[in-house]
Amino acid sequence: MQRLGTVIAAYAMGLLIAVTGLTHFPIDSMEEMYLSSCQNGLMSFSVVVAIPLLLFNCDFRLWTRALPKTIIALLSGLVAVVSAVLISYYIAAANMPETKTLNSDVLQLGKICAMLTGMYTGGTLNFNALGASLGVNKSVMAMVLAFDMLITVILYFFLLGGGYKLFRKILPFIDETTPAFRHSMRQMEPPVTDVENYHGMTSRANFPGMFLGLLLSIAFLFIGCLLSYILWKIGWIAPDAEDPNRPVLNEMVIILTVTTLSILASFSDRIRNLPKTFELGMFFILLFSVMLASMFDYRAVQGNTFFIGLLVFMVIFGASIIHLILCRIFRVSGDLYSISLIALLCSPPFVPPMMGAMGNKKVLISGIVIGLIGYAVGTYIGFGVALLLHAV
Repeated sequence: MQRLGTVIAAYAMGLLIAVTGLTHFPIDSMEEMYLSSCQNGLMSFSVVVAIPLLLFNCDFRLWTRALPKTIIALLSGLVAVVSAVLISYYIAAANMPETKTLNSDVLQLGKICAMLTGMYTGGTLNFNALGASLGVNKSVMAMVLAFDMLITVILYFFLLGGGYKLFRKILPFIDETTPAFRHSMRQMEPPVTDVENYHGMTSRANFPGMFLGLLLSIAFLFIGCLLSYILWKIGWIAPDAEDPNRPVLNEMVIILTVTTLSILASFSDRIRNLPKTFELGMFFILLFSVMLASMFDYRAVQGNTFFIGLLVFMVIFGASIIHLILCRIFRVSGDLYSISLIALLCSPPFVPPMMGAMGNKKVLISGIVIGLIGYAVGTYIGFGVALLLHAV
């Protein structure tokens, strides 16, 4: 289970529930709409509460002392993802089948590409947040995640099974470190199990810290909702089309507010050292993953199945190749490339098994930092891509 990944297992469980029909009623029936409303509410709450919990333990001050090569691996990875998404978007848009709703299909395609940008810079957390904020159809999101799970699992097991040795030959470079930096890394380097270790979550000693982290997350959610309400009140957020007098809670405003407050809070030593907040955040992500995958309805997306799968493949393959080329140019080592690829395409919980397979503990901190920075910036980059594609 640890090597497979809990997030992938959660999606698989949700998809199993969906394909058995346990969560589906006749389309447009009262039961279907009520169940969908409950699922949407639970998912929206889970994502926004998870964001602070996942970011609290990240010490962004360490980034100023990180290896130059680690910074290059991160930046080149972000550039590779954005480039691959834009290239894939234009290829897909140019080859999209003619339909009566071509403009809306292209708009939906742009939203999917924005979500993929968030996912491959920060993981499913950003994908889910962007999808909710951009109003993407939940069945389409579930379909994209199904193909993502299939393709990334193949890539993940290829690397775990020895694929990293190929990149050691393509990128035969050695990380340049100073004695002072190596000493600081030995002091800060966490055990492998510290990334997603649920042991001790029910301990009385850890409960107060976890509860405080949860309260802070809910407080940030309240602040985000309050800010959204104020912006709606002064006319900066468009009113509801059906009921102009009904308050509008803009999910984009809420998520960006929560993310920013969480990053600022992580600079507090007391908050950063709260126990098991990352694992508690992962619990909400797992809950979200099961709920979202259970909403997959093949009845709504049968005609788009191959097209969406091809788009996901183009983005993953293109990002991997562009990232590899950039790492070759900037002389990044093969192990650092492999760990950064996994951190960006899969998320931090997948980093320790990859590090264990390579037998190179030195890249663990780099992979975790890259993944957590991706968590922090993925939503912003995804929104930027969404605005860019909408503008053009």
